[in-house]
Formats: sequence, structure tokens, C-alpha cells
Amino acid sequence: MRFATALVLFAHPDDAEYMCGGTVARWAAEGTAVHYVVITDGSAGDNRPGAVRAETAVVREREQRAAAEVLGVRSVTFLGFRDGELEVNLATRRAACREVRRLRPDVVVAPDPRRWWSGTGYVNHADHRAAGELAMCAVMPDAPTRPQFPELLDEGLEPFAVANLWIGTEDADTHVDITATLETKLAALARHESQGGADAATWVRQRAHDVGAPVGLEAAEGFRAFVLRAPEEEED
Repeated sequence: MRFATALVLFAHPDDAEYMCGGTVARWAAEGTAVHYVVITDGSAGDNRPGAVRAETAVVREREQRAAAEVLGVRSVTFLGFRDGELEVNLATRRAACREVRRLRPDVVVAPDPRRWWSGTGYVNHADHRAAGELAMCAVMPDAPTRPQFPELLDEGLEPFAVANLWIGTEDADTHVDITATLETKLAALARHESQGGADAATWVRQRAHDVGAPVGLEAAEGFRAFVLRAPEEEED
């Protein structure tokens, strides 16, 4: 499936590259206008004693923009919420809704809000779950509902119903072949130097293989794909 526009909504710099970097590179090469919205400032990304959050945020934004350029992303927007403290509340819902109404994408891509852990070796970040929930709130009810956040109407942002929602998840029903774009994904991850992105190459390769192998692909990324009805199609 090809989309004209895509919005990838995620919590931290580098989250999108891990979740869907190969898919983004493939879509961009095929002509999709891919837009990134990073919800937090990434300021908690340096765990060394004496690290200054404001300085970390500057580094991580620079790295994210460089990674997005490698993948062919059209725009990168930072919403600026504090890293590590992301909540699903009216302020964050309004901010996510604003971006969906502004960009009016054919598909929204986001992390799985249900993912608390993976196997017995990984516990998911709370911000990742919050980002997934914010994406789902934006898709329904916030972006398509006129009475929701009426102040956005004053900004000229009319309601918009998203037709497709793709959630990056282990419980996937849709797989994208990233065999041809895996190296591009790795090159983008390498731009996240402060996070050791290049060091993850072996794990990322294995993960892409593990996702692809059950469906006969050399390398893949997996999603749960929702095809949504516009509000006017619903019956009373």
C-alpha cells in the first residue's frame, strides 16, 4: 500500500528509526511525504553525572534531524514536552491533535501503547506507551471531532479524519519488506551518536530478520494496520 502523506508520531529522538526506519526510507523513496513529530525534547538522553538537560536536548534534536535527512523525511517537528515525564493529558492531546489536523496525513504511524515489556530482557519506556496513546487519541476522538479543542479552529485547523493508523508492534498483521532499505535505516541510526546508534547494528539486523522470516522476507518491520471509517460514514 502506498500513501501520499504519512505522519510518524513518537516520544524521543531515535524512536522512529528503531520502530520504522526501514519503512520510512522505503515510503520516502516511493514518493510518500513523511513527516516526523517528536513529542518530547529528548533531554533525559544523557545519563552521565553533570549532564545538562538543555544541552542534551540540543544534541538530540540535531541528531534526529540528521537521521531524518538520511531517510528522506520531509519535516521534523519537536513538541518540546519534558523527556521522561510524558503524560496523556489535555495539553499533550491538544498538541498531537494540532499536528494531525495541520499535516492531514493519509496514515499515522505510532508505537504500541499496550507494550509494557518484550520477552524477559526489555521493559518499555513509559513515554513510548504515552506516545502511542496520544496518537490513538488524536485519531479518535480528537482530530475528527469539531467540538474537541475548539481553539484549534481559531488557528484555521479544521477537523480531519485519519483513514489509516499503523501501530508498530510485535503483534503485527502487516509487514513491510525493508530488505532494500535496511542499510539506510542503519545509517540513520548511526546519526544518533550520543545514543550509540551505530552500536545497535547487529541487534537491528537480527530483529529485522526475525520479523521478516515468518512471512518469507529477508528483513521486515511489523505493524498492526487499522483502516478507519470517516465520521460521515458512520450510522447514527
